[in-house]
Amino acid sequence: MTYTAGGARCEGPFGLCHFDGASAELRWFFALGRVQWVAGLWLSPIAWAIYELVEIGAITGLLVGMIVSASLLWRAIQRKKRVETSLRLASGTYMDVLEESFADWRLTPAERDVALFLVKGCTTAEIATLRSTSEGTVKAQTNAVYRKANVSGRPQLLGLFIEDLINPRLP
Repeated sequence: MTYTAGGARCEGPFGLCHFDGASAELRWFFALGRVQWVAGLWLSPIAWAIYELVEIGAITGLLVGMIVSASLLWRAIQRKKRVETSLRLASGTYMDVLEESFADWRLTPAERDVALFLVKGCTTAEIATLRSTSEGTVKAQTNAVYRKANVSGRPQLLGLFIEDLINPRLP
């Protein structure tokens, strides 16, 4: 038995092939065929119905994978929205805590502005520029904030609010 394909001429019962310029893929194909034949692993083609069932199973698996992936993506997006909402609420609540503390300390509106800028980390010069006042005025207001909050400086003032974040006030 002799047959040719893609520049390969095969003869004999074991499909011994002579390659005359055949591609590497074709050489591997025929070599694999020879190994299967010699090892007795040569299988007959599967029935059409079984092939179709395998294809249907593969398509079903792909569809299930797409549905599960879409579901997980939707859940992740919903969770992201909930976390962003919680973050916005927490940020708003933090401002409420600041305002509540300022009210408890009976700060004037100018002192409230200075205290807020202090908590944000602004320097005396930056606060003076933002409020269009002199640095001396800002220093006096800063000292009034520290005195009314019963702290000795900015680190202790910040510590009051950080403590509220770590251990919230009880109602």
